[in-house]
Order: sequence, then C-alpha cells, then structure tokens
Amino acid sequence: MRLDEASLARWGERIGETVETPVVLGLQGELGAGKSVLARAIGKGAGVSAAMPSPSFNLVFRYPAGLGREVVHLDLYRVAAPDELWELGWQSLGAEHEIVIVEWPERADSLMPPDHWLIELSNTPGKSELRDVAVRRVGAPPDLAAFPMSVSVP
Repeated sequence: MRLDEASLARWGERIGETVETPVVLGLQGELGAGKSVLARAIGKGAGVSAAMPSPSFNLVFRYPAGLGREVVHLDLYRVAAPDELWELGWQSLGAEHEIVIVEWPERADSLMPPDHWLIELSNTPGKSELRDVAVRRVGAPPDLAAFPMSVSVP
C-alpha cells in the first residue's frame, strides 16, 4: 500500500488501538522512510501519553500505555552486532503486556523472535510525500485484530 505521512500515522494509531499483546513489530526501511513516525503513532494508539522521541541514542525506551500495556521502543541503528542486544535486556522483551516496536530489526539478525510482524517502509520514487508499505507475518504472531491492510490516500 502507498501512504502519505498523515495516513501512515492514522494507520499506526489503529494498530496501537487493536493489537493484542504480547507482540513484536519490526519496522524496516531506510533513514527517513517513516519508521519513527509509525512507531509514535502505534504508541499513541496504544495509549502512550508521553512524547516518544526516536531512541537512536538511548536505543530503548519504555512507555506505560492503556489497558495495563507497555510500549517498548527500540532503535537498533547503532547496534554493531546482534550480541550487543543482551545488554539491552533483549531476552526479557515480549512479556505478556508488551507491544515491542523494533526499528532496524535486521540488526538483530537471528535474535528476532520467531513470531513477529515486519512492516517495511520505503520512499516512493518520484513522490517524496508518499511511502510504500509492505506487511509480512513471520511465524505465528498474534493476529492483528481489525488490521487495516489497505488505506485510501486522499
């Protein structure tokens, strides 16, 4: 699907509102593709009231969300090797109440849990305001109730 930034944010909020926990969402895409925009929107939809800056320098942030859930937002851009993830508490991620959002999941390599969603964002050639979005289910993560697989762009 192809989305502008406002539609991407609405779609992310819908994910945050409807996703069942525990769930791991990997956000892939080049710099500037909209990963942090989507992560913040998912957090907002889940009930996070705090500002959600990109965790590029701290690598991981945790936010209380609605319904007793927690949003865990990781940015692995600065991770040089997957074994560095153990220092971030990687092994304890995906607890019963968590929505785990991983930017740059390819940096985790084989340490990504066997059951997760991959959402790939890419800049649309010739249309800088649009993003191409592809969603892939890996393994058997929980269903994304009312997951909007298509959104019309005005």
